[in-house]
Amino acid sequence: APRGDSRGWSGGMLGLWGVRGAGGGAGLAVRAMSSAAPRLLALNTLSNLPGAKRTPKRVGRGPGSGKGKTCGKGHKGSKARSGRIPRGFEGGQTPLHRRLPKIGFSNENHRVKLTSLNVSTVQNYIAMGRLKPSPDRLITLRDLQESGAVGRISGHGVALLGDRSESLTSAVHLEVTRASAAAIAAVESAGGTVTCVHLNDLALRALLRPRSLDGTPTLPRRARPPPKLMARYTDDERRGYLSPTVQRRNLALFGAVTSEEAEREAFEKRQEELARAGVVPRRTRRALA
Repeated sequence: APRGDSRGWSGGMLGLWGVRGAGGGAGLAVRAMSSAAPRLLALNTLSNLPGAKRTPKRVGRGPGSGKGKTCGKGHKGSKARSGRIPRGFEGGQTPLHRRLPKIGFSNENHRVKLTSLNVSTVQNYIAMGRLKPSPDRLITLRDLQESGAVGRISGHGVALLGDRSESLTSAVHLEVTRASAAAIAAVESAGGTVTCVHLNDLALRALLRPRSLDGTPTLPRRARPPPKLMARYTDDERRGYLSPTVQRRNLALFGAVTSEEAEREAFEKRQEELARAGVVPRRTRRALA
């Protein structure tokens, strides 16, 4: 084995060299780098290299220490006191970030927030039996949420996307808020349909949580899209529910353009059952209290 160099090393430090025997097998030899007795390298013999760990300087221990009295901070001033100077502080004058004018704008407060759903996820939940497509019924946002295909729907609804669109093989009729061109092509090539509807906050609540409106005679009617979104929901290529082509198609397949009428009939039937059973809805109890 080669001889070790002990320069810069204290006694007791170890060196490792690989030694190859005559038979070709690899071995590991341990040799001390000083005159001290060799020790095996183990967890209980590990130690820091000399100078790797230093004792921190103690301040405020008298003038002989070099860091006494003011502890190296000098006399008075903001740098001698506790606390930090604010970022961008320029001594009291108007800082640069306030002298320059604002440029641009942010549309975050008015951004349309949608929950994304891929067509591959729809196919997976159909294969698991949690989504059951029907040839004469639209799958609504509530069906998607109850099946687990989407989580808690917040914002303005669900956007259907076309990721891994080749995996969709089932004919499914979907009612969503928006849909990409790839998703529409994938669903229709499998024999299904896509209907994009506008849902404001009240309409989304009536669709997802109709029991929160128990005590009212009927569900509120869905509001029409605002002028900025009217072009989207009247466009046939985007499968808007106000498009004449989509309306004729849905009337021939489902007997209605959207799921609104079916949801209203189911809600009114539930209210009649509650009235016959003498159940007072929570909404009515709060009003009477």
